[in-house]
Amino acid sequence: MHNRYIRLTQFLLSGLLLLSTAITQASPEIQHWQTSNGARVYYVPAPALPMVDIRIIFDAAGARDKIPGAALMTNALLEEGSGELNADAIADAFASVGAQFSASSHRDMSVVSLRSLTQTDLLGKAVSTATQLITHPSFPEESLNRERKRMLIALQGKKQSPRAITNEIFFTATYGDHPYANEATGTEESVQQIKRQHLIDHYQRYYVGHNAVIAIVGAVDKQQAKQLAETLVGKLPAGEKADAIPEVASLTQAALIKKEFPSSQTHLMVGQPAIKRGDNDRFALVVGNHILGGGGLVSRLSEEIREKRGLSYSAYSAFSPMRQRGPFRFGLQTRNDQADEALKILMQTLATFVANGPTTEELESAKKNIIGSFALNLDSNSKIIENIAMIGFYQLPLDYLDTYTNKVDAITIEQIKNAFKRHVQIDKMVTVMVGGKH
Repeated sequence: MHNRYIRLTQFLLSGLLLLSTAITQASPEIQHWQTSNGARVYYVPAPALPMVDIRIIFDAAGARDKIPGAALMTNALLEEGSGELNADAIADAFASVGAQFSASSHRDMSVVSLRSLTQTDLLGKAVSTATQLITHPSFPEESLNRERKRMLIALQGKKQSPRAITNEIFFTATYGDHPYANEATGTEESVQQIKRQHLIDHYQRYYVGHNAVIAIVGAVDKQQAKQLAETLVGKLPAGEKADAIPEVASLTQAALIKKEFPSSQTHLMVGQPAIKRGDNDRFALVVGNHILGGGGLVSRLSEEIREKRGLSYSAYSAFSPMRQRGPFRFGLQTRNDQADEALKILMQTLATFVANGPTTEELESAKKNIIGSFALNLDSNSKIIENIAMIGFYQLPLDYLDTYTNKVDAITIEQIKNAFKRHVQIDKMVTVMVGGKH
């Protein structure tokens, strides 16, 4: 009977998730307040389906690591034990009410997520279990050793991936001794050094009220949302907000790094530090990058690399804004004997775009594509919560989503040219090439 109940609730939740893609809320009203211990809460009511998504974001990720990998391991072990609950009991507790609990950690943020049906008894048990994990994790030694082995296997696996190698070399060369240089997964050496006390210290410093943001989207009213936020994090110490992450220094010269890898293809990545969240040039760069390489097969890079010369199936460019300046990256994958030519065309295309900007036709097409697809970024609860969590963590304006399309539509060619000239220095790029000899 118990197993049948589990399957039924999981089936219902899965069905609701599929139905949630039918929800379109072009500009959700974001309500904001603080918990008693200083956590910032961002809430959007979504009453159409009897479910709720909750995301708790701590400024406790890789950029805060004392030992690379410790932040990721701390986050991963939250669901491995609390009090008398072990990992199996925790998994059973969530499964018995059809709830989903997960944790993840990156360079800027560590995240804990809960999704549950809103039926009182189901939601109550899901929240109770999640609260225990968030407020009283035990970091079992057995789980630490198991997670260490898993991370070491993953690090070994990355050595077999030219894409992962390219990315790691790029961040190391681009960010130097800045915290952003470190992979959230750490290194084999650092992961071996992590002890249980490191996790406890990291948790006690950063998993506190003033260092937390809570996003709630679902079929709960404001009073229920307030109670959920207080229950989940209200018993955490208020603590102190994490110190500011150091500013990212600009590159002073270009660098070319080649690494041999036994493959017929070369992975090519070029870039530099560029933009942080909330920068005034954000929208000009979004539109400009869509034209340059962010628009897929209709972009300038794709036209020059794929259509005209057949050097690669695709080429890309992307700005990745972070708390401090995240990278601008562009690149492709091509045959080893074409890598030098592909790099030359990449740089020429970028230089032309920075100098001249887009054409009027390219600008209008990009605006239509971005504005036309914007509603798809908000067509489900999971997408809405992703957006409001980002708004909350980076403290963007509450009307960020309301004004997004108007700001995109207002961008001019001159604004794009000026923004790219401010944020992209062509003569100071890190270039990474990983592949076979040619």
